[in-house]
Amino acid sequence: MIKNVVIADDSALARMFIRRCLEIAGLGEANFIEASDGSEAISCMKKIKADLLVTDLTMPNMNGVELMRKIAVSPRLSGTPVLVVTSAGNEEQRRELMELGVTRILSKPISPPILIEALQEVNRTLRGPNADEEDAGVIGVPGESAEPKW
Repeated sequence: MIKNVVIADDSALARMFIRRCLEIAGLGEANFIEASDGSEAISCMKKIKADLLVTDLTMPNMNGVELMRKIAVSPRLSGTPVLVVTSAGNEEQRRELMELGVTRILSKPISPPILIEALQEVNRTLRGPNADEEDAGVIGVPGESAEPKW
């Protein structure tokens, strides 16, 4: 279950938009912690147990790739599911991010349906390989009767 979400982006507007999309996607009850760069995100994640990190790549002080490098070598943080939301990035960078443990890379602009799909992947990661069957039909789209299980 996703209870604590860290959102790292240098744009306050982008953080607000990501938060709202996550709420619509089924995380309305989650505790959202906002960080304006990677170093703030690391600091937040050390204070609370983050169940999910959503980060941009292009940030001052510590960018998203540097953030992922720090997370990857931290025994406490390395298992945290990570969604990267970006308008930047090339294939080599995407490959590095996936090797560092990113769950999914999402291209801007994002929307609740895109996040619902990504959250299902996070949920399967958290619950193990047999979660696919249990998640069938659980998408949390307004008008659907199924409730998200995260």
